[in-house]
Amino acid sequence: MSKAKSAFFCQQCGYESVKWVGQCPSCGQWNSFVEELIQKETKNQAGGWKEYKEDKRIHKIIALPDIKSSEEKRIPTSDPELNRVLGGGVVPGSIVLVAGEPGIGKSTLFLQNGLWMKDISVLYISGEESEQQIKMRADRLQLSNDNFYLLTETSTQTIFQEIKKLKPGMVIVDSIQTLQSPFIESSPGSVSQIRECTAEFQRFAKETDTPVFLIGHITKDGSIAGPKVLEHMVDTVLQFEGDRHYAYRILRTLKNRFGSTSELGIYEMTDAGMRGVANPSELLITQKEEALSGIAIAATVEGMRPLLIEVQALVTQSVYGTPQRTVTGFDLRRLQLLLAVLEKRGGFHFGMKDVFLNIAGGIKVEDPSIDLAVLSALLSSYEDVPLPQQVCFAGEVGLSGEIRAVNRIDQRIAEAEKLGFEKIIVSKYNQAFRPDKAGKKAKTTGPAGHIEIVTMGRVEELYQYLF
Repeated sequence: MSKAKSAFFCQQCGYESVKWVGQCPSCGQWNSFVEELIQKETKNQAGGWKEYKEDKRIHKIIALPDIKSSEEKRIPTSDPELNRVLGGGVVPGSIVLVAGEPGIGKSTLFLQNGLWMKDISVLYISGEESEQQIKMRADRLQLSNDNFYLLTETSTQTIFQEIKKLKPGMVIVDSIQTLQSPFIESSPGSVSQIRECTAEFQRFAKETDTPVFLIGHITKDGSIAGPKVLEHMVDTVLQFEGDRHYAYRILRTLKNRFGSTSELGIYEMTDAGMRGVANPSELLITQKEEALSGIAIAATVEGMRPLLIEVQALVTQSVYGTPQRTVTGFDLRRLQLLLAVLEKRGGFHFGMKDVFLNIAGGIKVEDPSIDLAVLSALLSSYEDVPLPQQVCFAGEVGLSGEIRAVNRIDQRIAEAEKLGFEKIIVSKYNQAFRPDKAGKKAKTTGPAGHIEIVTMGRVEELYQYLF
């Protein structure tokens, strides 16, 4: 073994320095450098994986046209929401990082997915819980699987010895922050330990074509704990989020080398574990007996999935000198931008009004197509006049007050029609409703099946139409 050496690592971003410095040159954090011992091992650290599989992979230079293109083989899971966010199933040899708040349900979700996998052997490695705790959770989920194996261990050397004996078809690690490599002399959860443990599992996954799920922690500001290089090393990064006061959880794709990065899986937390929600639009819209002011329905798209969500706004006279702007599930700066558009283009004085905005259901929406619904909800609360219940909105609002076109308008219209809406208000600049090249004007309003499409170009037209 070569001589041990020490280095200083920033605990925020993983920047390495040969000496201690007060402020990190990379992220600007003060007093974040910690000395960690690094030992370089001369032999292969994770152990050889050449005997793990019968077919040997030969590493040599090959021309791109000589490579035979084939469909990526995937292992379908019994969870359609997880299949959706992964791009159609688990890719052999992929390494997936799943992060989320403590207690949000990460362990429950992947324990039940592991127990559902009947065709392949699954190894669940836990560094946080005992066998009895995991068995209690499995009993609560009312699931059992003879091909499901447990290992409560934190040393990667012991873990890989057990993996060689079992040769599992899938590995789930809960969590990567608890593991410790014997080749690094620092405590579990430190930057160098997380990086080294992930590198060992990455080597194992790629050389054996075994999919690996790493469950990770997040910091108090919501980012994934550990160095940023951790997200670069893995193939897929999933964020598991949701409000603990609501039963709904969202599995969001942040990075995916094998599929779309804008996919979304929605779950409902029940006594029997996580249940995938097939039609979330019905759950996100509150059923009301009477019409109420300040409520508008937006037709949005998350990934390939159209959703109808409820936007709630409250505009009141400000009793303090400075008016409040409070949002839940929406971007505060976007709200201020829309209020400025209403002041400038519509003549509405929100300067002395408190404005509160909420996206019902506890979800966060980043799609700009809900601008039109937000404006309509603000105007409805400002005038204290309820909007018609069977009308929904899909459009982006520009700074000059124009209603801009949004993508995949056909899917939004179909979803609104499926839920029984009678009208949808969209931009007249959408390709389907623009004049064609021959000069014939496209139909601006008219039924699409059983729903009427109303097209508009300016915010002023929206106000005149609704009020």
